[in-house]
Amino acid sequence: MLPTLRRLLTDPKLGLTLLGEPEAPLLERIVEWVHSSDLVDPTPFLSADQVLLTTGTQFGSDPKADVDYRPYVQRLRDRGIAALGFGTEVIRNGTPEGLLAACQSLGLPLFEVPYRTPFIAVARTAGDLVAEDRYAGATWALRAQRAIALAALRPDGLSATLAELSNQLGHWVALFDASGTLDRVFPRSTFTSAAGMLGTVQHEARRLLARGQRSSSSVKAGGETLTLQTLGGHDHLRGVLALGGPRALDQASTEVVTSVIALAGLALEQNNALDRAQGLLRSGLMHTLLGGDQKLVDQISRQMWGALPVEPVLVAVVDVPDARRDAITEYLELRVDDSPGQLFFARQEETIVLCLHLAGAGILVNLCTLFELHAGLSEQTEYRQLPRGLDQAQQALTRAREGAPGVTGFDVVARQGVLALLARTDAHEVGLATLAPVLTHDQTHGTELLATLRAWLLCNGQYGAAADQLGVHRHTVRARILQAELLLARDLGSFPARADVWAALLATDNAAENPSR
Repeated sequence: MLPTLRRLLTDPKLGLTLLGEPEAPLLERIVEWVHSSDLVDPTPFLSADQVLLTTGTQFGSDPKADVDYRPYVQRLRDRGIAALGFGTEVIRNGTPEGLLAACQSLGLPLFEVPYRTPFIAVARTAGDLVAEDRYAGATWALRAQRAIALAALRPDGLSATLAELSNQLGHWVALFDASGTLDRVFPRSTFTSAAGMLGTVQHEARRLLARGQRSSSSVKAGGETLTLQTLGGHDHLRGVLALGGPRALDQASTEVVTSVIALAGLALEQNNALDRAQGLLRSGLMHTLLGGDQKLVDQISRQMWGALPVEPVLVAVVDVPDARRDAITEYLELRVDDSPGQLFFARQEETIVLCLHLAGAGILVNLCTLFELHAGLSEQTEYRQLPRGLDQAQQALTRAREGAPGVTGFDVVARQGVLALLARTDAHEVGLATLAPVLTHDQTHGTELLATLRAWLLCNGQYGAAADQLGVHRHTVRARILQAELLLARDLGSFPARADVWAALLATDNAAENPSR
């Protein structure tokens, strides 16, 4: 940390005297360097956080002259100068009262430099303090990096590294996984009494992950400065490292954090390579489970992840975009660890198949909500009927894709009946061909045979009820149905013929009434 103005002013060798009563935060500003100039406008040669020393020759030697100091002080203030030092007994005895008034008014600290103290002595002292602090920072950084490197060699290298980083910085350190869920934090009690802080950090971590590229951010929350950095490569983010404390990181601390980010990223990449190998094993076990060898799969699963969910189970099929596949897989791996015996999953082509314990259905809902996914869910099933459960889940997924992201159960499909599926199959063209004679007649002669046929079937073949619905006489309905029978070459008095025509109407949906669609 660079020296502050207060530290420079209190050096006994310099004998500097602070004038007025500037606000305390102004005295805590860092001092990057000390410069001297008697120019009327020295700002082109200055930078922010410097201290300017002057003997006041630019103001003239007459103490009674009416000088407007405010523009001069305003320029220094706008430039970001940390303080102004006035050298006395060179041009004037003491510091001009007008200069003090202008500095107090504009919030620029002003101090006197006695005649016995050369300006070069002030500059040298500031330079020594800067060099001392930088040396101390570099020395600390080397010690910290050595301690962190030794921590990385421990059995749980990643956790040990983050714990040591927290200890060295005096900050809390948290790791969020690829889904933005808190994975680990040091000290462990960090968010116990600060749930609001956790929500803020988690929201920011998920925002960075949603961008899908390497990025960082710094935010203020709860009186702390939060620093977040994504981990992993471009389009393959593995998580977010977050730090928080009462003060911002200095250059030495930032260098140490950068080294930890590299170590953590490497550790997560190695874990990801292991996850890919486990993913291939999972896929093979899922095929084996579908083949009926539950005992073998359960034996291997117990050794790797824990027991299979107790049957009856729910089967789910989830659409997974390529860009989020690794993040979703990692999220599910963490849920397996958190909820043993409630979940088994595996990749299957462009989807992920899940076997869920009845108590673990919430895992699927949270997954779809977090990643905005479509999923189909089967009815309860036993492992020996797993292929049937998978078919149900796939049919439910087809229906789920028609709406917003979320979970659609097979019970929704079942309640709508078998004929409702016709509109979602290749029966569409067959249905149009079946109804073509009626469609052509309506278009050529301006009749309403198709609408009458639909209303009549909906009324269970009742001519009077259909007539009331259409607003015509029942004999008109009877005549139209007779004509439709002739065109369709079907006896609509029989149930099979009626069912066939009704299926054609469902398969074509509204297209039968508007063939131009």
